[in-house]
Amino acid sequence: MAFRGPKVWLWRWRRNPLKRRADTVEAWVVLGAWALTVLAGVLAGLAVNGSVERQLARERVEWHPVVAHLTEAAPGTAEAGTSSGDRVWARVSWSGADSSTHTGQVRVGPGSTLGTPVTVWTDREGRMVTQPATEAQARVRAALIGGLVGLSAAVVPFVGGRVLCGRLERRRVDQWDTEWARFGPMWGGRRADGR
Repeated sequence: MAFRGPKVWLWRWRRNPLKRRADTVEAWVVLGAWALTVLAGVLAGLAVNGSVERQLARERVEWHPVVAHLTEAAPGTAEAGTSSGDRVWARVSWSGADSSTHTGQVRVGPGSTLGTPVTVWTDREGRMVTQPATEAQARVRAALIGGLVGLSAAVVPFVGGRVLCGRLERRRVDQWDTEWARFGPMWGGRRADGR
């Protein structure tokens, strides 16, 4: 394990007579990788955040509630569904904006009778969709998705910079080995004949 002294900030940028060209290249690679990491993460996160918020706002405008009616009695009994978590699937039908009839399945309380009104959400074409997210839910969802995409985008330049620095380090070690093989025997103080 090599001894390391106190941490010196910006050591890669300081003048040093022992600094090689490879050290300067590595300094620029590290700086570029960090700049790209931050830039890619922030830009990707903000772009996706805005896109998700716009999509969820469009859903709030375009999706609307419609009253549907059960076309069959729901299985089970009303007593079995006393807790709010007990729901069963039942078929419902509703009329679209163009007076066309649509059908689908929703979760209702057990024992609901034929014709019971149920509120469902539909899109422009009358297809059943989930209830749209509120503004607060949309902000949280967009922030989470944007943050995940931003982190994912930031990983690419970060890993690329680490890989490139690793290759530069291996190249530098190989150069040291070559130089040591050439000059190392001269430092021993022994002559070539062993005396």
